[in-house]
Amino acid sequence: MKLPYQVPPGFAAQAPLDPDRASFARRLPQLADRITDEWALSYDGEPSFGYTGLVMPVLTDAGRRGMLKIGLIDPESYGEPVALQLWAGRGAVELWTADPRRGATLMERLGPGDLTSIDVLEACEVVGELYGLIHRPSSPRLTDLRELLGPWLDDVRALPRDAMASRFVEQALAAAPRLLAEEPSAVIHGDLHYENVLRGERRPWLVIDPKGLAGDPAYELAPMLWNRWSELGDDPGAGIRERFYALVDASGLDERRCRDWVVVRSVINVSWAHVAAAGRPLSDSQRESTTRNITIAKAMQDI
Repeated sequence: MKLPYQVPPGFAAQAPLDPDRASFARRLPQLADRITDEWALSYDGEPSFGYTGLVMPVLTDAGRRGMLKIGLIDPESYGEPVALQLWAGRGAVELWTADPRRGATLMERLGPGDLTSIDVLEACEVVGELYGLIHRPSSPRLTDLRELLGPWLDDVRALPRDAMASRFVEQALAAAPRLLAEEPSAVIHGDLHYENVLRGERRPWLVIDPKGLAGDPAYELAPMLWNRWSELGDDPGAGIRERFYALVDASGLDERRCRDWVVVRSVINVSWAHVAAAGRPLSDSQRESTTRNITIAKAMQDI
């Protein structure tokens, strides 16, 4: 008889952060047991978890080693199974089955090891090559980046004057309409960074955990610049530019569009910190994020 699934204490500790997560944490044991029964899966190790869900090692009834992901259903998770279906394992984790209504996906098991384990510029080259595999023709089932950008730019327009230099805000607001007017549409990941690329058997490296959007491939670069920040050293601007060029050279993406999207995304991130602060002084983590994004925006001025 299978023992009832137990939610990891670390994930359960996050439940009080908001009512939706508390409700999800309460339902998760029964939901996990029901899905594993229906899909003939058995638990096969310790789960990992993030802000919105769990990933559990499982075995199929045929002995295949997989990962079952169950997460909160929200606008950011909706596109994941669609993107994985469209990629069909090309440069990405292979999706075996999905139940979007219950926020569940069953995938091949990858790892151990992600791109934080190799030199940062080598990792940028790997990701630049993966862009070419995952930026496939889009689908109307995916949320279009244009739909999201309007409200995000409203947040930018509402930034306090002392939040960052006005030239960056003006640059972002001027670049965004042009980028959208000329936007090529492909399946884009939306949050592709070092920990979202794992070692695989079919290929050395495979992408996981997409937001799954329809949009401009040049939108993708920024997370590779603001992650692994501590490795940038005393001259972060120089390191940011090195990463940027490694990504552009490996991918063949348009340099100007990539630069402009990095500035737009950096300014949006600053605006989100102020939205989250809700008129209160920024927290330490919000100030740190703001400083990083201003530094990235400055680095793009020298490209």
